Amino acid sequence: MVRSVPAAFFALAATLFSGTVIASPIPEKRAAEHYGKGTWYDAGLGACGYTDSNNDLVVALPVKAYGNGENCNKYLQIKNTASGATARGRVRDKCPGCEGESIDMSPALFKELGSLDQGVLQIEWKYT
Repeated sequence: MVRSVPAAFFALAATLFSGTVIASPIPEKRAAEHYGKGTWYDAGLGACGYTDSNNDLVVALPVKAYGNGENCNKYLQIKNTASGATARGRVRDKCPGCEGESIDMSPALFKELGSLDQGVLQIEWKYT
């Protein structure tokens, strides 16, 4: 049995191939993928199996983002949303106490975004 193609199909195809561009709104892609709080912790032997110091630029991901360690050694770009300061850190640990998309940072990394006295920063971050 042969099916006929609706005339609307041919009209659409003619419009598409005539050089006429049909515009549809594309949602604006945000630069950051994750939003949360940034805190700091004393670095040491991390869940990724590496020993880092407080002077290393390292990050602990929340348990859900850490998963089975597939993000170990990936880099994050982190931005303090209040000041606009940005820094880059390497995933080396997981943070069981971090809720949602919040992350923990070594003191050296945290200081690139704010002062240790602040303790908590509103941040956005993405894998780079």
